Amino acid sequence: MHSISFPTRFLPGTTDNFVSNEVIAKDLTVFDIWHYLVDTAKWELYYDNAANIKLTNGKNSELHYGEHFHFDTFGFPIDAQVMELISPTKDAPIAKIAWHGWNNDSAESAIDVYHAFLIEQLPANRVRLLTQESQIGNSAAKLAITKPNPMLNGHQAWLDGLVSAARKQL
Repeated sequence: MHSISFPTRFLPGTTDNFVSNEVIAKDLTVFDIWHYLVDTAKWELYYDNAANIKLTNGKNSELHYGEHFHFDTFGFPIDAQVMELISPTKDAPIAKIAWHGWNNDSAESAIDVYHAFLIEQLPANRVRLLTQESQIGNSAAKLAITKPNPMLNGHQAWLDGLVSAARKQL
């Protein structure tokens, strides 16, 4: 199976917080899932932890490589930029998207994150969804010790929502 690559600054195990979530679902394809992940207009339909999503391109609601965007999540306003985007193809049924996100409001609430998704087709008509996020900052350190872990639970809800949306074809 494939993995997510992190910039050195966000190397898991060296930051203030890191979470990893994975789902393997049957009877879906990478293509079924991909559209719901890159089209930010769909996010609020299946994931209630993303709001006020605005892309700077002004052309459409789909994320593109280099795209700057803003959204609110986990109680933080986040500015972000897409750092990696690999769309799936028939010959290479694997997809990746990653963004660098930040909030510089104050020293206490500042957070700097690298969030990535990997979606790959598996044998026997299965698809694997992996999301990982590495975080730096006081807010990240607080999230890491919060029980239950809001990042772990929130990202699981995102993956579960993606699978549900793809099955329902919202």
